[in-house]
Amino acid sequence: MTLKGRDYIETADWTVDELETSLEVAADLKRRFRCGEPHRLLQDKTLFLFFFDKSTRTRNSMEAGITQLGGHAHFIEASTSQIAHGESPKDTGIILSSYGHGIAVRHDLVPGEGNTYMREIAKHSRAPVLNMQCDVDHPMQTLADLMTIREIFGKDLRGRKIAVSWAYAPSYTKPMSVPQGLITLMTRFGMDVALAHPPEYKLMTKPLEQAKRFAEEKGTKLEIVDNMEEAFRDADVVYPKSWGPEHLFGDPEQAMDVARKHTSWICDEKLMSIARKTAVYMHCLPADRGNEVTDTVIDGPQSVVYQEAENRLHTAKALMALTM
Repeated sequence: MTLKGRDYIETADWTVDELETSLEVAADLKRRFRCGEPHRLLQDKTLFLFFFDKSTRTRNSMEAGITQLGGHAHFIEASTSQIAHGESPKDTGIILSSYGHGIAVRHDLVPGEGNTYMREIAKHSRAPVLNMQCDVDHPMQTLADLMTIREIFGKDLRGRKIAVSWAYAPSYTKPMSVPQGLITLMTRFGMDVALAHPPEYKLMTKPLEQAKRFAEEKGTKLEIVDNMEEAFRDADVVYPKSWGPEHLFGDPEQAMDVARKHTSWICDEKLMSIARKTAVYMHCLPADRGNEVTDTVIDGPQSVVYQEAENRLHTAKALMALTM
């Protein structure tokens, strides 16, 4: 299967077989990395990394990954580039793809903008465009999440349940892309999904409808509930994290006022006891400790957040190696 030159903007853009290929490559690259085997599959290749938002794991997994593959990354903060002066995605796509071999973009804080922007760059780029997180999906993160779940529970996830829940965070209005990415990916790979959130925190219509369709096609379940307890009941994986109300991303103060009504939405030991005894706690990080989750849970024996974070490196490398 050749994926060279393919854009990776949403997991829904790729078939299950194509995503399986990326997971197989990621597993092989993880083995090579741990064994100290060279794997310079992208010798002298250049990747441009455009960030409209802050990053730790995404930036470092991409920069470290391309270096280990034999290439080089250019970090570009959008506010310090000509994009800040209005340069079009068409010009960006045409010019940068003539300079290198891939363009990766993080543009996640404004609903209706990031995904559209990436697809416009991709329309004019000769090189693949990789989504490092947009308003709709975080396909780098969720593929690493799937890799982690399969390392723990095996490849056949039929009958396994993941609870994707909103959780309170006082820091800022966080993107919706991780929960949206989880429900659209996990339903395709055999998992039953329970989505929990307060009434103000509905997800975008398109990814929600996609997830419903995928669940129907794959014979999995997607249920939406209004409390964490019901979502966690008998879950194999729990993934509680904060996100903002779609209609309030332009009004962060009001968004925080809404969030403060739901401070009880925290993942603690009591909630974990509702899930299966073998359940694991996951989070894309950084987690708001003491708000989204207690220290006893995130630092406890059921937490796999560091294994999950490590897999960000290996899946990112697989996607770069396959597409560039």
